[in-house]
Amino acid sequence: MIERLHTSDRMSKIVKHNGVAYLCGQVGAGDSVAEQTADCLSRADALLTEAGSDREHILQAVIWLADMADFAEMNAVWDAWVPKGHAPARACGEAKLARDVLKVEIIVTAAIKD
Repeated sequence: MIERLHTSDRMSKIVKHNGVAYLCGQVGAGDSVAEQTADCLSRADALLTEAGSDREHILQAVIWLADMADFAEMNAVWDAWVPKGHAPARACGEAKLARDVLKVEIIVTAAIKD
């Protein structure tokens, strides 16, 4: 069974299937990449909780930066957010994001807690 939450014509914020929660890409508010990263990770936390998961159950994260020069600044926030011993498989690349003010977008896939 596939369960979709917060579904619009374009997308769902959460899709649950076979014990896995797939979150839509999260962006955040703020002027700096650190502020935006912290905000989008806070949004991911809320969606993970709603999906029945948490940071310790993240399987994979895909991170898009508007500018790879922001890699270290984003990683400082990311490293503080990820629980020690629970780092997911992760990729990070540079991409033109949906709006010019966006500096980071993070896509999370997590196991649902039993």
